[in-house]
Amino acid sequence: MLRVVNRVLLALTGLLLMAAGAAVLAGALDLPRRLGLADLWPWSGPDDVLLTRADRVQWRDDGWWWPVVIGGLVLLVLLALWWVLAQMRRDRLHELWVETGDGGGAHLGGRALEDVVAAEAEALPGVDRAGVTLVGRRSQPRLRIGLLLGPQGEPGEAVRRLRAEVVAHARASTGLKTLPVEVRVRASRHAPERVS
Repeated sequence: MLRVVNRVLLALTGLLLMAAGAAVLAGALDLPRRLGLADLWPWSGPDDVLLTRADRVQWRDDGWWWPVVIGGLVLLVLLALWWVLAQMRRDRLHELWVETGDGGGAHLGGRALEDVVAAEAEALPGVDRAGVTLVGRRSQPRLRIGLLLGPQGEPGEAVRRLRAEVVAHARASTGLKTLPVEVRVRASRHAPERVS
């Protein structure tokens, strides 16, 4: 969700800045007058200012002006604060509750599970490195796994064995019925081999 909000905010900010820059540039180059659009354009020449004095003080005496300006700025600050706090929030799940079968349970550290899954994934043939992150909620954990395949690694086979062996083992050892996994596979760069 946060990734989508980031992209939308970035796209809207970029479009707004590009439109404002294009409008100012067009006014500075006197393009509206040259193209016959001077009546439609807010600035009639390169020497005009963006806001005249009359525009700046137009609503100053109205009773609604200052509450709207202050309310808008407060809303903008609150949205910016929410966005910054959302950036700092971590998705990583720090611990997981594992049922022991006798009515009790134990807390399993998220890093411990990540390390074990990464070690098992790196032991698969063709996998050079594996990065694992446990995310989600305690009731619905998910794994994000990044695999770096070596020159002999086959992506389909690596993902199949990861699901059948490593993830199945993690699901069985934690007692979870389901453990969704997001896998990203990359190939490692290697120097070209010389054949003599």
